[in-house]
Amino acid sequence: MSFSHDMDNEYEKFIRRMNPPRVVIDNEACKNATVIRVDSANKHGILLEVIQVLTDLNLIITKAYISSDGGWFMDVFNVTDQDGNKVTDEGLLDYIRKSLGPESCFFAPPVRSVGVKPSMDHTAIELIGSDRPGLLSEVSAVLTNLKCNVVNGEVWTHNTRAAAVLQVTDEETGSAITDPERLSRIKQLLCNVLKGSNKHRGAKTVVSHGVTHTERRLHQMMFADRDYDRTDDDALDEKQRPNVSVDNWYDKDYSVVTIRSKDRPKLLFDTVCTLTDMQYVVFHASIDAEGPEAYQEYCIRHIDGSPVKSDAERQRVIQCLEAAIERRVSEGLKLELCTTDRVGLLSDVTRIFRENSLTVTRAEVATKAGKAVNTFYVRDASGCPVDSKTIDSIRQVIGQTILKVKGSPQESKSVSQESPTRFLFGGLFKSRSFVNFGLVRSYS
Repeated sequence: MSFSHDMDNEYEKFIRRMNPPRVVIDNEACKNATVIRVDSANKHGILLEVIQVLTDLNLIITKAYISSDGGWFMDVFNVTDQDGNKVTDEGLLDYIRKSLGPESCFFAPPVRSVGVKPSMDHTAIELIGSDRPGLLSEVSAVLTNLKCNVVNGEVWTHNTRAAAVLQVTDEETGSAITDPERLSRIKQLLCNVLKGSNKHRGAKTVVSHGVTHTERRLHQMMFADRDYDRTDDDALDEKQRPNVSVDNWYDKDYSVVTIRSKDRPKLLFDTVCTLTDMQYVVFHASIDAEGPEAYQEYCIRHIDGSPVKSDAERQRVIQCLEAAIERRVSEGLKLELCTTDRVGLLSDVTRIFRENSLTVTRAEVATKAGKAVNTFYVRDASGCPVDSKTIDSIRQVIGQTILKVKGSPQESKSVSQESPTRFLFGGLFKSRSFVNFGLVRSYS
């Protein structure tokens, strides 16, 4: 098996040498966006790799056209920076050319940062279990007691489940933790915290000395945990979900996936990541996210060459794409913390949140040049809107200049309640849809 895998890699490298990727960046073709065109030999997962490079640079993809029917892959992306401007920084443009162009064949493995690469700078900890108020506070308190410093990490919650990928270092050495007994104890104690009192759903803790793409890994973890499974209690949330449909285009032997939802950063990455993890190949796609609504349409087949075969498979694709979109929805009040990093900082901050009846729905933890730069999305544990007096009290304890509020509690409430199908009727008559061309018949 190892010999076969090595042969496949060598063959892929040979094909890429004979047909090197071509990247063209044009700032003149479009009035309000930078156009990036990527032509390359086709392989499974290449679309996700390209989108990952662009989204990791925090670029906004406003439009995209994808075609990979055959042995060649052709993509066109319209991108802007976070402020909606064209990308003009030459250093950034050069990085894009190198990351997606011919040099990427020789400077990066075929799966790039999607896989796991060794690192002695930190220890990676993956956690998944049942979500509950105060969970992040308990996890970070355990790590502090074990003399671990959280330097980077991300936490997602969805459908009563919580997943986290944390990078920790030893308090004394500032490097990765390598002692097997200590690692075993960390795993055991964290697993106990994750289990809590829930006897029906499992909990899992994995420790490694590898580097992986955090967001890609979180999607994989929650997908494997089946966070897309819904109970009868979820019926009331039907109007809040993105609009996802799957129809079969029998003439071309494709399944056509159509998604309409409220636009947000990295939405395209989330959907393509899930299709890739589910072993579907995107042959053609059209993406439009220039307005508040994002419209995505994909022509797909399973990696075995077949379209969606049954109603059960169709429902699973719909549920998994809904979950992928919902995992990163920023529910709650956004709080940003910036201060000098220290061991126990995350534990102290999340403890204060818990003591004030706030629960963390999503978190991003980063350390840059000795500074902790953390973002938290919080809600009141009772389900009520976050009280501004509570936030004022927390800021007085942590520090007015250290913890800043992005948006008001009232704004966070209105955003979380806005239906992602609000723009649906305006999109029913868009001529770009395969369905409206009469080329696709209903699956049923």
